[in-house]
Amino acid sequence: MSETAETAETTKTAGTVEATMSDRGRHGRSSHVDVPIRWIDDATPQRLPAGATFGAPVPRGAVASPEGLALTDEAGAPVPAQIWPLATWPDGSVKWAGIGLGVHPEPSPSYRLVAAASSGAVEESGAGRNTGGGNVAVVVAQDPDGVTIETGALTARIPARGGVLVDSLAIAGQEVARGGVLVSSVQGTPEPNHAGRDHGIGQVESVEVEQSGPVRAVVRIEGRHRTESGREWLPFTVRLVAVAGSTHLRLVHSFIWDGDSGSDFLSSLGIRFDVPLRAEPHDRHVRLAGADGGLLREAVRGLTGLRRDPGEAVRNAQMAGEPTPSADTWDQDVARLAAWIPTWDDWNLRQHNANGYTIRKRTKPGHAWIGVAEGTRSDGFGYLGDTGGGLGVGLTGFWQSHPTGIDISGAATAAGSITMWLWSPDAEPMDLRFYHDGLGQDTYADQLDALDITYEDYEPGFGDADGIARTHELDVVAYAATPSVEELATDVAHTVEGPRLAPTPEALHAAGVFGDWDLPDRSTPGRARLEDRLEALLDFYVGQVDQRSWYGFWNYGDLMHAYDADRHTWRYDVGGYAWDNSELSPDLWLWTAFCRTGRADVFRLAERLTRHTGDVDVYHAGQWKGLGTRHNVQHWGCSAKQLRISTPAYRRHHYFLTADEHTRDLMLELRDSDQSFLGLDPVRKVRPDAVTYRPQRHALGVGLGTDWSALAATWLADWEITGNTRSRDRLLGTMTDIGALPHGFFTGEALYDLDTGRFDTSRDRVGASHLSIMFGLVEICSELVDLIGEEEAPGFGDAWLQYCRLYLGTPEEQVAELGAEHGGAPFEQPHARVLAYAANRLGRSDLAERAWQAFFVGGERMRGDFVASRTEPPYVLAPVDDAPTLWTNDAAQGSLATMQCLALIGDHLPD
Repeated sequence: MSETAETAETTKTAGTVEATMSDRGRHGRSSHVDVPIRWIDDATPQRLPAGATFGAPVPRGAVASPEGLALTDEAGAPVPAQIWPLATWPDGSVKWAGIGLGVHPEPSPSYRLVAAASSGAVEESGAGRNTGGGNVAVVVAQDPDGVTIETGALTARIPARGGVLVDSLAIAGQEVARGGVLVSSVQGTPEPNHAGRDHGIGQVESVEVEQSGPVRAVVRIEGRHRTESGREWLPFTVRLVAVAGSTHLRLVHSFIWDGDSGSDFLSSLGIRFDVPLRAEPHDRHVRLAGADGGLLREAVRGLTGLRRDPGEAVRNAQMAGEPTPSADTWDQDVARLAAWIPTWDDWNLRQHNANGYTIRKRTKPGHAWIGVAEGTRSDGFGYLGDTGGGLGVGLTGFWQSHPTGIDISGAATAAGSITMWLWSPDAEPMDLRFYHDGLGQDTYADQLDALDITYEDYEPGFGDADGIARTHELDVVAYAATPSVEELATDVAHTVEGPRLAPTPEALHAAGVFGDWDLPDRSTPGRARLEDRLEALLDFYVGQVDQRSWYGFWNYGDLMHAYDADRHTWRYDVGGYAWDNSELSPDLWLWTAFCRTGRADVFRLAERLTRHTGDVDVYHAGQWKGLGTRHNVQHWGCSAKQLRISTPAYRRHHYFLTADEHTRDLMLELRDSDQSFLGLDPVRKVRPDAVTYRPQRHALGVGLGTDWSALAATWLADWEITGNTRSRDRLLGTMTDIGALPHGFFTGEALYDLDTGRFDTSRDRVGASHLSIMFGLVEICSELVDLIGEEEAPGFGDAWLQYCRLYLGTPEEQVAELGAEHGGAPFEQPHARVLAYAANRLGRSDLAERAWQAFFVGGERMRGDFVASRTEPPYVLAPVDDAPTLWTNDAAQGSLATMQCLALIGDHLPD
């Protein structure tokens, strides 16, 4: 009898062990759709100036298309929304739905995704479904020269090609901004050298309308920078997102570094808009965001603080950004004397570190800058305009992504400009050279020897950044007139941390998505203690980001790997112990924790990690395209370039919960990543047959742990998002082959035919690695077993159950079943979760008890409860929370094991 067949026999007597999975099986079908949606901060925003976009799961077989879905508010009334499929089930029904809301002056405290027939249905759209009616819609028109977007409040024109990104922005026919361009400069030395810079402009090469309304429109723009010397480099993708009724454009900018780190030093990168100025200088206004919601409010020609007072009405109007009274009404002859008041042409704000910004201004080029203010962490928003209109530009993560800046120039002329600097032109040029000279590590033997002391996997030439990427999110806001302080403050806050909608934890759990997890349960002392430990670790890491200043252009979003208790710091400078780069799946830990708790701070920590690891830790071009880089002092520094880091297993949560198009790109660009095994053998330094092994197209060595889990996640993502049959066939084919191998997953490594996408099922060997399960294999296999029937991938479920049951088996059990011990290190706590899976599926209490015993052995460094202590100066630079035994390996894998064991065998948790 097979193990899956045995499950059916034991279900009758296994008690509660298997009940966790009984209502989440792969054959479940439901026509009932009712998904509650909440604001993750548990507070209803006062207004929604730029709409909201999110994703929600849909039961298998419930609806065949988005036309079967609708959104309702808390009272059950239909809400105008655009709904489109993010992913489909194998039967073609909608699995995940993307949902876009337009401007809502009074957002609902909560929403529900329901079947359309139950909400009173509505009208269709070309890009999904627009439910609940609504008078304002986005209209997109495309012609050979470009694209025009009409939101009902804003008109935006995007050229089809050339050096301009956004040609114009207009409100009610009045142009408020024009000539939006990407700007950059590069120089040949790392020292400041403004005179030697080669300046560039982003050249648009293609424009594509990805969504055309009626609630949400998305335009994708691609190109590369062209410098004054004629060089073309820095390929970029920009998405402009517009929503019905809004004057906001969300701008998502990604670029790929394709320079030579030894000779190319990026000295500036930004986006600039020209702003027409028609009013008198005293009716022109500048706004710059300081820290914690503060705003600098100034006029180009100030009428306050003068020796003569123009009158309270004049001063109040200028400070409010409103038209001042006619000059012939001003008091004390100020109008006649106003010609002697300087006009201020230029302002700049610079945030060159995470804790300090400066603001300066000057009357015109060639004259001194005057200090205006200094502060801590600017919110990163600037405005230039007059009483007839203006433009605001904000950068999310402004101070965290330093060195950044804002320039306002030409404010005293007829055409001013506002520039948001993603890399400030006044900062030190970007230096991506490797941080040491190799220390003489010229052979694999030397490199492995050095690995034994600094944990750094070095290899000459592999610390190259060519092909990594970076994404920024900006808000571009058009105004019909200088906005009130209250309106601008709301827009600034929206840029800093916009309101987010997501399904409730209960809804996500009921959907059975993302593997095995359950909702927090403190009903027993044992459960409460484990929940406390989970919560303490989350709180600690949320706090460490700021306490340890894990910020900066290339660093923001990542976590550190291991702690140095002697120096009371993370090992930021010790080889492979520094930046974590997704080692042992902190991405999965944080996303799973958000799904079960709904914590907003955890969501944002996970989102930043996804943004970083998906862009910076992965190569998107060049010789290692599709591969990620193992942990290192620099994110691109390690010679281990592997799929285990680039795996879509770390991106799927973000895409399905946010409908973010860039994250979708990151997953789909990997669909041919199996090609990478031809070019770079991931185990070349430790392969026993390294002398004779050569990659062969029809017999590539692919590990059934970290390698195959990444390929499986890639193929699954591509199949469910796009319906790609090639990916489907490779996924189902290799699943079937694993089931047919004499020792299944315990084969360790199978030979892969790149042309057929299949494994050689005759390979008869026994081996395993403790790392096999730690990069998403557990989660992806759990999903696949429930998703794919036995008839579609025969033997796969049994092979996975065997691996889960036997990895922590006794040597005698392994020899009896495999003919030999598998040779993998125990690492009991992480592997407790796979034993728990076997206990759950087979209904075996004895395995559940053994799984908890393995769990309580503890992690590699962290045993028992997590405890942090405080260390104060002078022993450290500033007060810090110490965690002497903490490794992110243990935090991630221990937390995943905790959540999965509680879900699968929680009723067997010992007192």
